[in-house]
Amino acid sequence: MHTNLDLLALSFAMFNGLRLVSYVPQIFVLARDTSGARSISLASYMIWTGANATTALYVWSRLGDAPVAMLNAVNTLCCVVVIALTLYKRTQSRLAGAAPSLSLSAPT
Repeated sequence: MHTNLDLLALSFAMFNGLRLVSYVPQIFVLARDTSGARSISLASYMIWTGANATTALYVWSRLGDAPVAMLNAVNTLCCVVVIALTLYKRTQSRLAGAAPSLSLSAPT
């Protein structure tokens, strides 16, 4: 019989695994993007980067939970990759003359 904590641990592992996998399609779409990555909200990814990084540091330094800290560190890295690709694609597009905005928010 599973306890509530067992189910919680299983849910945590499952959803965090899915979260890591969910970055892959976004990164591949960005890598192939030719429109200046206009649909990506840099503000959102910057907030998620900060949240993941501080969670990783907190969990490692205060709780000593290296696996959870590493999970959040990898999430941070994935967010940084999305931010870097977005900035690169927007810069490429701007230099090519399409001039998308370098603003932090996605267009409406």
